[in-house]
Amino acid sequence: MITLRQIEVIRAVMVTGTIVGAARLLNVSAPGISRLMRYTEDTLGFRLFIRRHGRYDPTPEARDVFDLIDTVYKKVEDLQAAIDRMKRGETKELSLGSVPSIANVMVPRAIERLRRQYPQLRIDINILKVEDAVDYLLLGKGEVVAMSYRFDHPIVTFEPLVHGRLLCIVPHGHELAGQEAVSAAQIVRYPLVGIDPNDPYGSIMARIFDRRGLPYDTTIRARFGSTVCSLVAAGLGIAVIDQFTVAHNQMPGIRCLEIEEDTGFQTYAAHRNDGPLSTYAENFVSLLRAEMQAATSAEAAD
Repeated sequence: MITLRQIEVIRAVMVTGTIVGAARLLNVSAPGISRLMRYTEDTLGFRLFIRRHGRYDPTPEARDVFDLIDTVYKKVEDLQAAIDRMKRGETKELSLGSVPSIANVMVPRAIERLRRQYPQLRIDINILKVEDAVDYLLLGKGEVVAMSYRFDHPIVTFEPLVHGRLLCIVPHGHELAGQEAVSAAQIVRYPLVGIDPNDPYGSIMARIFDRRGLPYDTTIRARFGSTVCSLVAAGLGIAVIDQFTVAHNQMPGIRCLEIEEDTGFQTYAAHRNDGPLSTYAENFVSLLRAEMQAATSAEAAD
């Protein structure tokens, strides 16, 4: 069985007419080309070239197969070109979703790194409610959804991302702004801005107060964490928010305080379990996890 490497060498000798020329074309040593040509001729059982005046002239047998060899070589070139396009993401599209809390800062940072790997990859990002994530995946609208909440589903897998925590945010100049940490009991003494506790995301915030038997009375409610941050910055109250929404100091006008109680929660990458993720989706999940881990590590160091 003749190999693709042998086909490549035969074509190179045919095109250049010399062993040295073929070696230069293939960027290999001339002795290596000579050895492979002798081996190929022994394998085929007939001569391919006759050496005349320093040149290698093809035999009639070689001419008979050259057109076929050239066709195979061009197909291999086409295959390599297609692989190169895939490496750049050319003609490909990645569709992904994220809950707002992770989409605010973490997803753009992961996408920036992904785009460096695949500069021509088309990317479609959707901001989703937790309850919309399953339909998004099952209807084939996207491959993966970054989430801060999980539930049992026979077709959807929730792959752990990073363990995060909640913070208390207050406007600059607030009487709590000088503290490094506050308790749940201290937080409820002030007007609260937040997410509906009946919302899966909002329930994460409400949980720390429920455990202490404290009222979580949000006088102003918003759908997105970024809106909550803007309301706090405007002096309309204080809030509990996840650390990823406010990572890397992306929200001006607020100060982040640690909460004394345990506020840990797990984040996930949700995707269908009845088929593999694309390479682009797998890399996105890895990069997102790395960005979220870096955010938690940086805050821990501070």
